[in-house]
Amino acid sequence: MNAAKLSMTNVEKARRYLEVLERGEFSDLAGLFAPQMVSEQFPNRIYPQGMRFSLAEMAQSFAKGRTLLARQTYQIRNEVVAPNRVALEVLWTGVLAVPLATLPAGSQMRAHFAMFLDFEDGKITSQRNYDCFDPW
Repeated sequence: MNAAKLSMTNVEKARRYLEVLERGEFSDLAGLFAPQMVSEQFPNRIYPQGMRFSLAEMAQSFAKGRTLLARQTYQIRNEVVAPNRVALEVLWTGVLAVPLATLPAGSQMRAHFAMFLDFEDGKITSQRNYDCFDPW
């Protein structure tokens, strides 16, 4: 890893995370996460019971998402930064590559969400998402 990446702030790492989710490969995220990383999705339209993911499960979910979506964007609306936490308010837009529920391929989905990332020693150790999907 080069010196520029080593000196990234936590908020820069959070932004990088979303950039890679848009158009990168999960391996591009390897340097951002601590091995004990846990991601939690609170109940929403996609995960009605909520969901917890380990780092390995996140990689599997990332790969699955790449098959479901033709493209996606993350527009950061607000950032709140604390020494070991970054909170983001984000507008997510995805275009389906395949049908999902009642939506045909090519349909656009949107969600407004809050994402809380906790950091330890410069690595993301946990993520909590509160996703609110537009009706479909």
